[in-house]
Amino acid sequence: MLKKRSIPFLVTVGFLHTGSAFVHLSSRTSSREVLPLRAEPTVGSTSAFTANENDAKILSDPMFIDEKKALDSRPASALSPEEMIVIAKRFLASSGGVGGDLSMLAPNFTFEAPVVGPLDKQTFADTTGSVDFKAGFPDFTNEFYGFHVDPFEGDRVWYTARGKGKNTGPLLPFVPEPSGTGITIVNPPQVCSITIDHSTGLITKYTIGYVVDRTVGNTGGLGGLYGILYGLGRPLPFPEGKPWQKSVQYDLFQKLGGLLRKLQ
Repeated sequence: MLKKRSIPFLVTVGFLHTGSAFVHLSSRTSSREVLPLRAEPTVGSTSAFTANENDAKILSDPMFIDEKKALDSRPASALSPEEMIVIAKRFLASSGGVGGDLSMLAPNFTFEAPVVGPLDKQTFADTTGSVDFKAGFPDFTNEFYGFHVDPFEGDRVWYTARGKGKNTGPLLPFVPEPSGTGITIVNPPQVCSITIDHSTGLITKYTIGYVVDRTVGNTGGLGGLYGILYGLGRPLPFPEGKPWQKSVQYDLFQKLGGLLRKLQ
């Protein structure tokens, strides 16, 4: 059990979630689309792409992982990728807002975000329940996509999260106004993951908030609640709660590098 931490309000995520118990799926098959060489554009197609002989060599380069082969090499007792993705989606749908169905979490569950965690199961439950996100964003739209199982970590489902919504209610204690700020938040794409125990179907690890393009949206490139509060004009009072800024040392390093290049 991890040491409990007092982090009220700060771990709440900026996406809504809901689900139920795991149901076995019979299919364990998956298909892979193969691009034909010298593909001819179809009638009416505006695509200028044409594959060539060199593409076969490129596609067989070991730097491009054969995901199906890697996943097929897992033990026969492993859950199929389809089953794992269903579990992940059910968890994300399970609360209708923040957190998730605690019955879907393993006893050794941990939660981690870029600057929060690791949190154990009870601390995760306490912190995600400390902010009523639904009250602040009653019409928030979640956007989850790109679900796939990691070929190196065969028990881990990765996906991308975005989302948008208007703050029309209180988000205590940060936004006490009954009508909210009236600001619409647009989240940047954030990579998240859910790790699942194959023997029980329970979730052992949940990670969120790793922004992959800080130029998207209006959260200053921040993920989770930190980004939402920044977008609402209520940033948390420490560096981790504010957008990235170039350090003096990095700025000096870049200028020195530019000077050396000119001298060469």
